[in-house]
Amino acid sequence: MKQLIGLSVLMALLLGSAGCETIKGVGRDITNAGEAIEDAVR
Repeated sequence: MKQLIGLSVLMALLLGSAGCETIKGVGRDITNAGEAIEDAVR
């Protein structure tokens, strides 16, 4: 039972970490798209 709990905690941490990186990547993509639109308007 302890192994199952430990594995569950580990998986939650890994998925949480991956989620944070995904959000950062989306933020960068949105920033780049905004900059491209600004450049096109100029």
